[in-house]
Amino acid sequence: MRWTALIFGVLAGCGQATRPDPSLTSSYIWRMADDRFGGISGISMADDGRSFTAVGDRGVFITGQVDRDQTGQITAIINTVITPMLPPHHSGSELDSEGIAIRQDGTVFVSLEGRHQILSFGGITHTPQALPQHPAFTTLQANGSLEALAIGPDGALFTIPERSGRAVWPFPVFRFQNGAWDIPFTIPRSDQFLITGADIGPDGRLYVLERGFTGVGFRTRVRRMALDGSAIETLLQTSNATHDNLEGISVWSSAAGMRMTLVSDDNFRALQQTELVEYAISD
Repeated sequence: MRWTALIFGVLAGCGQATRPDPSLTSSYIWRMADDRFGGISGISMADDGRSFTAVGDRGVFITGQVDRDQTGQITAIINTVITPMLPPHHSGSELDSEGIAIRQDGTVFVSLEGRHQILSFGGITHTPQALPQHPAFTTLQANGSLEALAIGPDGALFTIPERSGRAVWPFPVFRFQNGAWDIPFTIPRSDQFLITGADIGPDGRLYVLERGFTGVGFRTRVRRMALDGSAIETLLQTSNATHDNLEGISVWSSAAGMRMTLVSDDNFRALQQTELVEYAISD
């Protein structure tokens, strides 16, 4: 059965709660003098809120540390290292890497938009292995497929395409566990937002980052829900041009409570910028 047939019509009865916006704690413009830097579409923060691993569209990992002041606000990005995902004789543009999720044992997973595929790395310097594909991956749109990637507490991987096929269709959530794929639930699509990132927070809920392009800027929305797709609520929704093109999300716990780190994809364009944004989440 095609997933479009499975999910059509599930919008009925999907009420969504809305809550006050989290508080913005940092907005840092990240620059680096390296032609490979840019196009950052995914980020995973370590539990200490300092170390991170990010992925760039052109097939690279970017690792480093975040310097903070006493209030936790970002003051600098230091010790950055760019590591190609493929050997030197390959082109990183073959990948179009978008999402990242890291398992507790250090295994790194990356979602690819161009190939409609998930890669598994034993570490960022290791040769990748491709996970099997769900049959529906072949139906996904070009430049609109596996954008978001998250890993659950039990090791299950969740990936979501940027586009659902039609504006009235919800987004399918693909889950990989025990060596097989399924579609446990879908996420309603609304208000011209497309999905760009996902993470599972310390609270065990799925956080989904979405982007709305207005033609003159970007709107950002974050929704969160239980891992069965229930209890959806809008956690954050910004007005136009509050931030750049936010595509990566990582949710983690600090001494002061949960934090949400978001990073923008500048598309390697001079008029855009790589922005690292953080919000405090009250609960």
